[in-house]
Amino acid sequence: MGKTLKTSKSSSARRRGPAPRRRSWTWAWVGLAAVGIIVLAVLAVQSIQQSADIPGVQFFTNLTFAHSTGTVKYAQTPPVGGDHSPTVLNCGIYDQAVPNENAVHSLEHGAVWITYQPALSQTAVNQLRGLVRGHDHVLLSPFPNLPAPVVASGWGVQLQLTGADDPRLPRFIKKYEQGPQTREPGAECRGGAGTPIQQ
Repeated sequence: MGKTLKTSKSSSARRRGPAPRRRSWTWAWVGLAAVGIIVLAVLAVQSIQQSADIPGVQFFTNLTFAHSTGTVKYAQTPPVGGDHSPTVLNCGIYDQAVPNENAVHSLEHGAVWITYQPALSQTAVNQLRGLVRGHDHVLLSPFPNLPAPVVASGWGVQLQLTGADDPRLPRFIKKYEQGPQTREPGAECRGGAGTPIQQ
């Protein structure tokens, strides 16, 4: 009888013993799951912010895209697409105005063309140069008679900006350089016309 009681007590102790360990492991898993959920939520928010529409972007559709050896009259200033030269404009930084027809061919290849009013301060121009330096498919050039201090254009898209420090500009470059609207993504933006002062 005494032995039975001992066995019973020891069985009971054995059953009670592991319980705290199971509880601690359970809380560890709950903690890991919570951290995982938080990480996924942060990533989701970042993804939404990156893909969200940029305020002020204008969209243009039904753009022609034939090659032309002559001067082309464009509906937008600067142009965002249309017939263009068979030769791309080499991507990079220019300190003089560039031919529209060549620049539009670069847009077709996924370039973002940032233009600025010739009277823009040198400080602002330097800021733009710093922003675009190192990009494979970005053009920067002055453009007379712009409707805004700085205008960013891609194939079929355009954004008028308040200046070189407008926070929408980096977002525009990120979204539309080789963007989803590009007619020929991955096509070269080198080996054509123009000699940029920096590439």
